[in-house]
Amino acid sequence: MAVTLRDVAERAQVSVRTVSNVVSGYEHVSPQMRERVNRAIRDMDYRPNQVARTLRTGRTGMLALVVPEIDVPYFSELAREVIEAASEVGYRVMIDQTGHDHDRERELLLGNDRSMLFDGMLFSPLVTKSELLDMHGATPERPLVLLGEHEFDGRYDHVAIDNVQAARDAVGHLVALGRTRIAAIGTQPLEEYATPLQRTAGYERALADAGLDRDPRHSTPAAHYSREDGYAAMRRLLESTPRPDAVFCYSDLLAVGAVRAVFDAGLRVPQDVAVVGVDDIAEGRYSRPSLTTVSLDAPLIAREAVRLLTRRIEHPEAAAEEVVAPHRLIVRESTGG
Repeated sequence: MAVTLRDVAERAQVSVRTVSNVVSGYEHVSPQMRERVNRAIRDMDYRPNQVARTLRTGRTGMLALVVPEIDVPYFSELAREVIEAASEVGYRVMIDQTGHDHDRERELLLGNDRSMLFDGMLFSPLVTKSELLDMHGATPERPLVLLGEHEFDGRYDHVAIDNVQAARDAVGHLVALGRTRIAAIGTQPLEEYATPLQRTAGYERALADAGLDRDPRHSTPAAHYSREDGYAAMRRLLESTPRPDAVFCYSDLLAVGAVRAVFDAGLRVPQDVAVVGVDDIAEGRYSRPSLTTVSLDAPLIAREAVRLLTRRIEHPEAAAEEVVAPHRLIVRESTGG
């Protein structure tokens, strides 16, 4: 016979109501009690009747995570952390990717038939600031938490890092090494995307702090933050005169491609060109040279995002909250560490 809530309650020596609260993801359950119930659920292989639960509560027990590209290592790591954090509060996670398609992002933001499959959405969009403002009058079909570097306007819960300061720290490190011709890979001069705009602002502020002039030829765009784009951008930079002696890449994947381009040109990292990225992906830790990077706290970002979303599900009327996650510079071999 199928295991029931009452069976689990008896095994955990708690009330049926407590088991129901844990299964439903109710946040006001002590960690000790939640672990006791979850242990009984695992031991008894309890499987809730999802259809009955949805009809009874109007909730599915599912969250959605929407990212631009799931094969980008940072988003893969974030997805893993979100799944872990959601599981701890009784939710499962569906993952979707937008593939840089703005129409798809807009459709997901404003709701469609699939939005009925989940109770809330964690969304890392690439829509620009103006596009978000265009949607200001619309109400999402489900509770929403924005991830990434979008200006907080008090409408949506938001989890991000201080991208300007992160870039400033990375470029300041290169300045401290005595580098004076510092390039940037990842600018988006024709777009309004928040992440590149903020990283460009941090890059320019760090140069100004050091009294260094910004050479426009050293601000290099990248269509996507991929190894291929990093390689191509670095090749262009190496053809410029004077050649840069350091480069700040807006992602680790760009930096991995840039390092390869330097070596293919017969030069050395970091002796001829120092390279720093952002994200602290595993590939950068184990590459040779290992990659200096700005590390983002993905576990904390995931936990805070899930906390905000489950709070929004329970309390739709609550004021929106912004969480700025910490970052830290990790110095490795690509800058001489």
